[in-house]
Amino acid sequence: MRENTALLEFLRERVPEENILKREPMSLHTSFRIGGEADLFVRVDTKKALSDILRYCNRVEMPYFVLGRGTNLLVGDKGYRGVILQLCGEMEQIRIDGDMLTAGCAASLPAVAKAAADQGLSGLEFAAGIPGSLGGAIVMNAGAYGGEMKQVVKNVCVYDADGEEMNLDNDTMEFSYRSSILKDRPFTAVEVTMKLSPDSKDEIFARMDEYSRARREKQPLEYPSAGSTFKRPEGHFAGKLIMDAGLRGLRVGDAQVSEKHCGFIVNIGQATAEDVSELMEEVQMRVKKQLGVRLEPEVIRVGEF
Repeated sequence: MRENTALLEFLRERVPEENILKREPMSLHTSFRIGGEADLFVRVDTKKALSDILRYCNRVEMPYFVLGRGTNLLVGDKGYRGVILQLCGEMEQIRIDGDMLTAGCAASLPAVAKAAADQGLSGLEFAAGIPGSLGGAIVMNAGAYGGEMKQVVKNVCVYDADGEEMNLDNDTMEFSYRSSILKDRPFTAVEVTMKLSPDSKDEIFARMDEYSRARREKQPLEYPSAGSTFKRPEGHFAGKLIMDAGLRGLRVGDAQVSEKHCGFIVNIGQATAEDVSELMEEVQMRVKKQLGVRLEPEVIRVGEF
């Protein structure tokens, strides 16, 4: 993208100059440590600025993507032609009133889970070890160890394409397995209110420690990855299917099916997005051919490949 002086001027009036980065490597902002340059990478620290920027980008048809913590993302090697928006500042705040917790969507899930535990509120223990943002967790209806976001969400404040605020209740969010209404609509999650349950702090932290220990033991946290690569097929587990197909350790370049947990594709060195994409397709093809099950990616692909 040629330098868009009108866009830059608009952004400089709404966020600090140091929050606007040109030709920013997305490998610095994804847990895969993979991704080419984004034309513009903008940290947005107020709700007002976010509303204004969304309205502007949609009005001038400027492509944009709202980034959480990049933990479920594969960005193409050729980067992103447009604007990457990362929420911060005002949208990282957490507040608690009785059994209701309200947090900005830029807050990390572990921080939100700990804030709840510190106040003796149960319901987010499953989220303590998930490294993403609250916003990403809402979009994907993140879950683990029998818990998921749909169980606790009461209301989600979103901005539409015109930067207008809307409030969506739990039913309107249309939560399902690793999905919500936000996956297919031009809405940006800004703030979430959750209803939790009072419980013993000791018991809450004990459950969080148990889940964290299980995660460390079973998952390949020593390598960059985007978490579970494929969704769980009905009646099956993706990792077991991949293992049963004899694909443990399969490599394309430096992308590898984890030897520790076959449900993960990991970056064991300098893997490219092309390596990961090719390996994902190979795994899908072989599992389908050998076991008759179609694996659907959980990882979100963004940018040019």
